[in-house]
Amino acid sequence: MIELGVPYSQIVLAAEQTIYMVFVSLVIGTILALVMSVLLVLTNSDGILKNRYVFTVLNTVVNIIRSIPFIILMVFILPLTKWIVGTRVGTTAALVPLVIFITPYLTRLFENSILDVSKGIIEAAQSMGASYIEIVWYFLLPEAKGSLILSVTTGTIGLIGATAMAGAIGAGGVGDLALTYGYERLNTPLMLFTVVVLVIFVQIIQTIGNHFAYKLRNH
Repeated sequence: MIELGVPYSQIVLAAEQTIYMVFVSLVIGTILALVMSVLLVLTNSDGILKNRYVFTVLNTVVNIIRSIPFIILMVFILPLTKWIVGTRVGTTAALVPLVIFITPYLTRLFENSILDVSKGIIEAAQSMGASYIEIVWYFLLPEAKGSLILSVTTGTIGLIGATAMAGAIGAGGVGDLALTYGYERLNTPLMLFTVVVLVIFVQIIQTIGNHFAYKLRNH
């Protein structure tokens, strides 16, 4: 790795930091997004739990956060990041803006996936006396799981790009490696290498997501 201008251990560390940021923020964001998307579907004007106030508030919050570019969001919530994790920089600190970024993004994707479920399935569940929780857990989510996996795949790829931008505030990862050792030192081979690594990450994730989504849709 001498031609790249950085030790091999530094490259491995950057890859590990990127995987850590993507995995942790994705897990937290997915859980929050599932809850929010289900609430949006249930409380909209055609939902089985119509509630205009809950829907309007939640829908507005999602729209506002999604309208803020990630690089601006990171800087804007630095005080919140400091309050939650005790620092404004570093890999763990990046988790706060990453979760806030990915949650509304996944919420919209999940909402669309759940809305695609046939209303006949919901009506059948209600006719069998299923509760609201049972309708969601045993009917809505299972029917939408193929599409939900593709949504998570898309969100994961978006997170990889976000972690690269998080390098601008010293979050570590492949993005920080590219900026600190590649761009600032005009190290073209390293810049090219980081691009290749990110492309490989994306291709692997997309392939895995497509595979499982196809299997579930044809189950």
